[in-house]
Amino acid sequence: KIAQIDAQSQFSPALIDSFHRRHDYLRISLTERCNLRCFYCMPSEGVELSPADHILTDDEIIRLANLFVRSGVTKIRLTGGEPTVRKGRLNELRPLGLQSIGMTTNGIALHRRLPLYIENGLTHLNLSLDTLDPFKFEIMTRRPGHDAVLRSLSAALHSQGLRSVKLNVVIIKGLNDSEVLDFVKLTTDQNISVRFIEFMPFTGNKWDKAKMVPSSQLLDIISREYPSITRAPDELNDTARSWKIPGHAGSLGFISSMSDHFCSSCNRLRLTADGQIKVCLFDAKEVSLRDEMRRGASDRELLNVIGRAVQGKQEKHAGMEDIDVITNRPMILIGGIQPRESGVRSPPRLPAQSFLLNNTPLLPHIHRRWSSSSSQSGLRLTHIGSDGRPCMVDVGSKDATKRSATASGRIYIPRSAYDLVTGSGDVDSTDETIQKARSKGDVMTVAQLAAIMGCKRTSDLIPLCHPIQISNVSVALTPERDVRPASQPGDEGALEYSIKCTATVTCEGKTGVEMEALTAVSVGLLTVWDMLKAVAGKEMKIGEIIVAHKAGGKSVDFTRDP
Repeated sequence: KIAQIDAQSQFSPALIDSFHRRHDYLRISLTERCNLRCFYCMPSEGVELSPADHILTDDEIIRLANLFVRSGVTKIRLTGGEPTVRKGRLNELRPLGLQSIGMTTNGIALHRRLPLYIENGLTHLNLSLDTLDPFKFEIMTRRPGHDAVLRSLSAALHSQGLRSVKLNVVIIKGLNDSEVLDFVKLTTDQNISVRFIEFMPFTGNKWDKAKMVPSSQLLDIISREYPSITRAPDELNDTARSWKIPGHAGSLGFISSMSDHFCSSCNRLRLTADGQIKVCLFDAKEVSLRDEMRRGASDRELLNVIGRAVQGKQEKHAGMEDIDVITNRPMILIGGIQPRESGVRSPPRLPAQSFLLNNTPLLPHIHRRWSSSSSQSGLRLTHIGSDGRPCMVDVGSKDATKRSATASGRIYIPRSAYDLVTGSGDVDSTDETIQKARSKGDVMTVAQLAAIMGCKRTSDLIPLCHPIQISNVSVALTPERDVRPASQPGDEGALEYSIKCTATVTCEGKTGVEMEALTAVSVGLLTVWDMLKAVAGKEMKIGEIIVAHKAGGKSVDFTRDP
C-alpha cells in the first residue's frame, strides 16, 4: 500500500536524509512572540526578538509551504511563540492538499478563534497545559490565564471539525509530577490524548537532570493505579509512545526525548519565524531560507538549499548531558514543544549532490552552520563565507587607492625600567639584571625595527589578511611619565611610567592597512617587554592598543579622540 502511495505522488530526494529518513512533516513557527512566559521555554530575562523585517511575511510562508508540499510534505503544524498572536492566512494552506494541518497553542486566546481556524482547514490541535492548579499555572507560566486555557480545551473537545485533540504536559519533578494521575483522569470520559513530555534542555531554561522525570517512572506510577493499561498502536513516525486504559475514552502518550529518543523514525523539519530551517530540535545548525528568497532564489534553488540541510542531519541528537544549550535557541524561538568552541559542531563534509523538483536537476548548495540572524541590523562578518567557514575577502573588483592608518598602544613600566630606557635617574650599572638588559641593545631602536618588520609580515601572522605592497611605515616610541593605565583610574599604586608606540602605515592598494598598523604596535610593545623583562617582567602591562586614525577606501575616514 505504501509503495502504491509513493508511486502516485513523487517524493523529492531533497527531503530524504543520508539515513534514509523521509521528512514529510513540517513545523512552521509563525511568530517569536508569546502571551505566556513558561520557564522551561523562555529564559527568565526574556529573549531578544528578531527585528520585524527579519520575520517571514505571509507570502513567504505560503510560498515555502507550497514548495514543501509539492516536494512530499503531507502534514504541517503551526507553532510559535504562540501562533494565535499572529493574524495569518491559514485558509491558504487548505488548498495545498495536505493530509493534516495542526496547531500547537497555549490556548489563552484560542476559544474565540477556534471556529474560524477549523473553517480554514485546521484538523489537529495540541494544547499545552502543565498543571490543573491555577496557582501552579502562574508559577510555571509567570502569567494568569488558567481559566482561559480550560475554556479553550472545552471548546476543542466539543468541536466537530477537529480530528484530534491532544494535551501536552511537561512534567517537572517536585512541581507538577504529583498531578500525573489527575491528568490521566481526563481521559476517562473525553476523547483526548494526554501526552507527558520529559523536561528538555534549551538555552536559558536552567535544565537540571534531577528535575527531569523519565517516562518509564511516569508509566510505573500510572500502572500501579491502572494495572490494566496496555500498549496502543503508535501513529507512523509519532513522537509519543501510546498507551490505553481499557474503558477510557481517551489515551495516554509519553514523549521521552531525553531518556529514550525516537531519532531513527524522525520525519520532522522546522521552519523558524525568521526563516531558518532546523533539521533537528536539539541541533544549533540552521540554514536561512529567508535570505535565499530575498536574494531572488527560485523554487529549484530553494529546494537545493533544503536538500543540503537535510543531508546534514545527524543520525541522532546528543545525549541529555551533551545537548548544546549555549548556541541553540531558546525553545520559544524554535517553535512549540516537540544565539565558538562552545559546542557548535561543524557540518559533515558532504558529497556533491543534486536534487529534483518536477524532474529538474538542481545544483549542490552549501549551507550555513547556524542562524542568519548574523545579518541583524545589516551587520555581517566579512571573513565568514555563506557556508559558515572562514574565507579571505575578495578585493579583486576594488580600485587601488591611497590608504593610511595609524595605531597606538602603551606598555606601562616601573621607574627602574623607565630610568634604564631614558638614561635618567640613578641606575646601578653593576646590577646583573641591568647589565643583562643593556646587553640586548638599545631598547627603543630594537623595538622600532621589530615593529617595522612585524608590519611587513602581517599577512604571514594573520591568516586572512591580504599581502600588501606597503609604501611607508613610520614607528615612534616615546617614553612617558605621570600616565596611568586607563583601566585603573585613581589607583595610587598604578604604574606612572610608560612607553607609547605609534605606527603609521600607508599604501596604494585595494584594502586598508589598519591590521598592519596594529601589528606594528603590538610587535613593538612586545619587543620592549622582551628587552626589559630582566628588570621589570612582573610589573609591566601592555594595553590601550587602538586604531587612532584611518583614511582611504570606501568606508568612512575617522580620527579617534585622544
